[in-house]
Amino acid sequence: MHHYYFDHNATTPVSPEVLETAVECLGEVYGNASSIHHFGQAAKQRLETARRQTATLINCDAREIVFVSGGTESDNLALFGAVRPGGGARHLITTAIEHPAVLNACAQLEREGVALTYVPVGADGIVDPDDVRRALRPETVLVSVMHANNELGTVQPIAEIAAITRQAGVYLHADGVQALGKIPVDVGALNVDLYSMSGHKIYAPKGVGALYVRRGTRLSSILFGGHHERERRPGTENVPGAAAFGRAAELAGACLPTEATRIAALRDRLESAILARIPDAGVNGSRAARTPNTTNIYFDYLEGEAMVIALDLRGFAVSSGAACSSGAVEPSHVLTAIGLPAERARASIRFSLGHANTPEQVDALVDAVEASVAHLRKLSPVAV
Repeated sequence: MHHYYFDHNATTPVSPEVLETAVECLGEVYGNASSIHHFGQAAKQRLETARRQTATLINCDAREIVFVSGGTESDNLALFGAVRPGGGARHLITTAIEHPAVLNACAQLEREGVALTYVPVGADGIVDPDDVRRALRPETVLVSVMHANNELGTVQPIAEIAAITRQAGVYLHADGVQALGKIPVDVGALNVDLYSMSGHKIYAPKGVGALYVRRGTRLSSILFGGHHERERRPGTENVPGAAAFGRAAELAGACLPTEATRIAALRDRLESAILARIPDAGVNGSRAARTPNTTNIYFDYLEGEAMVIALDLRGFAVSSGAACSSGAVEPSHVLTAIGLPAERARASIRFSLGHANTPEQVDALVDAVEASVAHLRKLSPVAV
């Protein structure tokens, strides 16, 4: 049986070009990038090349890129590093649909005495910038809004929110983990102060990510050690990981114009066929402002986890939500935040496409979805 992957928002396979870069560094560039001898300087050169490649993808100065271990650390560094310094009354604004890496960091800051405001989203899964404006207080120090949602793919109006935070003198952090490589990202045009990225979402290995820190942004380290990454993130640099991230960023920038269009067409093909052939199904969130590779569809009268298993048995990998929340008893906080009742939230499936997917795979997936839904609904005590 063939196996096809439609869960690219959870992680992506490492591309051959990126793998070649990582293996080369692991075997040949083994010096410590902080050492001043030949081997150390060779490693330093590769690290700085990766920094420039990453900066080019998001249109910033290479010195504004801080390499970290992944999206979670990038989010944590942004939130704790921007909010903790200074003490006194502090207020943080975020949204109801953020990734757990942001929500749980916010919860910890709240335990430390920081006031929190969670702005809602509409049924389309998009934040109203005016809600952010109304939530601002004199003591607000940071607003954190994800660029693209991991479950719905909805793209937030970051530039409009930035205009509000800039006028108020408040830092803006955007979790860009699900946007990078899927839609154009220009941190200058977005006008953000902090932007989080992850390697394994753009065909690089797990265990490497980056944080864009706008020049002049006050940010304290959350780790303690050496003077690496311009005092932002101590620890011997992961040169092979950073080199792989940089190469993946370079490839993402080169293929984005054509690949986004191709994948969007596949996503629309999948979506249209499912809605045409399967009753009591529909798309969650906005069908306009979203990443080109993502669709989240509900199938009434069944359980999403059962659907994931049924499709896996037919050779198709999909998801019922964020991978880090897999197995959770409660329905997706993202889907309930857009107003879905718990039953429909639990009956929803996320399909996220990537480079290797083809029209033939999409058509085979539609057949498998139709058969799986029919089978599971026969077993459902509430199906009509």
